[in-house]
Amino acid sequence: MEEKYIAAIDLGTSKIALTVAKAMGDDIQIIYYKETPSDGIRNSYVFNPMKAAGPLRQAIDQAEQELRIKILQAVVGLPRYAVRQVTANARLPRTDSDAGITREEVENLKSMAVEQYPIDDPKKEIMYGAVAQSFSTDDSFNHVESDIIGMPSETIEGNFKVFIGAKRQATNIDSVFNSINVAVARKYFTPDVVAKAVLYDEEMDNGVALIDFGAGATSVTIYSRKVMRHYASIPFGGKVITTDIKSEATVTEHLAENIKLAYGACMPERLQTLGEKSLQIVDENRVPQQILPVKYLSEIITSRVREIVNAILYEIQESGYADSLRSGVVLTGGCANLVGCAAFIKELSGYNVRIGYPRHKFSASGCQGILETSATACAGMVLAAKNDHIVSCIEEPLAWTDESAVETGETVPEEAESYASYETEAQEEAAPADTAASETAYEPQPDGTLFDTSDFIVPKEEKKERKKDKKKDREKKEPSIIWNFISKKARNIVDSMGDLYENMSDEQI
Repeated sequence: MEEKYIAAIDLGTSKIALTVAKAMGDDIQIIYYKETPSDGIRNSYVFNPMKAAGPLRQAIDQAEQELRIKILQAVVGLPRYAVRQVTANARLPRTDSDAGITREEVENLKSMAVEQYPIDDPKKEIMYGAVAQSFSTDDSFNHVESDIIGMPSETIEGNFKVFIGAKRQATNIDSVFNSINVAVARKYFTPDVVAKAVLYDEEMDNGVALIDFGAGATSVTIYSRKVMRHYASIPFGGKVITTDIKSEATVTEHLAENIKLAYGACMPERLQTLGEKSLQIVDENRVPQQILPVKYLSEIITSRVREIVNAILYEIQESGYADSLRSGVVLTGGCANLVGCAAFIKELSGYNVRIGYPRHKFSASGCQGILETSATACAGMVLAAKNDHIVSCIEEPLAWTDESAVETGETVPEEAESYASYETEAQEEAAPADTAASETAYEPQPDGTLFDTSDFIVPKEEKKERKKDKKKDREKKEPSIIWNFISKKARNIVDSMGDLYENMSDEQI
């Protein structure tokens, strides 16, 4: 099977999350996940590409340095706010009414529905995605996709939900990535990929509402009979809670965020002994400024969370599926772990509520952050990219980088360092010591080449003579460390050594 790498980037209001995964068939291994504070992003969409480019470049540079790779392209999620849904229909006549409907015909019907839907203003809006709701034949109605395939009919008709968003918000993503010379391999409709990463099949079948409680937007995605039936979002999230704390406590936004994460909780009446405690806020000189009771902090948070949840419950009621959610509510996103939030939603809605973490559809040794609720978007995009057969998003790891180091994000193994050191010593003996090229020609290069031999100016004939003169001295050195390090997976190191390797005898290697 072909091994490839997938880079997924979640452009969030408060953070940029970057994930790198290695995929081979159905086997997916997350080898890197980190979050970087974002800028220029509001309510989950990029409003200032110039500001957003800086943190994104920083996040990519950090991943490239730690993994010693070059990220060429990435999959990214579309904005979650300001997305409207409409219905569309498509009808496809069939030439052979006695033959069963094929999957290819169903896919053609989907394409027709998407391509033929008339967007009101193509200059301002684009289609983010489309989901088939039901299919019908000449004498049978309301079938799901898995049931319609194989049925004979003269025609096939499909009903679809089409999700439309602002074109500017999508093109701003392209602007950000173009400015840092990284291609966008695919843009995903985020609610769908998050649901596939968090929800179980039985939940999607029985009816469930997935609440994605992010920093800049909160959305609800409803599934029934394993089909997305409804989507809606509001422009409020965890960042508004932070702003409330900042205003009430008269502190900086950074400190307000830390207070929320460390002591924030919903439902102050259930805090018990913690509700009797107070936080003493001091300035940079350790001078006390004010006292913030934990119970009052909880009241601030609960008030805002109540407003957000009530808006989401209104959207659930408007969907027409409020009475069909037998699997209740699944809460995910960066604010899902706010203390008491799940219990508060259960109290307000009456639904059973569980916190949705990324399902274990991949291995993630050494990347525990990918298993948190804030990483569900990245996890979903990796799974979607694997199924969509996205080509490898990165250049191959540096030739001398040990595979285990790539998987865990560790630095260069000691054996590799010894190898580089041994080769550097050998080159210093062979190259003129008084030239500038000889001082820098053998350092590891940032583009992945271990040794840049282009500036090596010693003539070939002179090099051979020096080898003969110093052959006995070199044979005294222990060469096994080189041979042991060059495994099958790292043999391409010889390609980057150019003439240096070609002119070495087998005994010297």
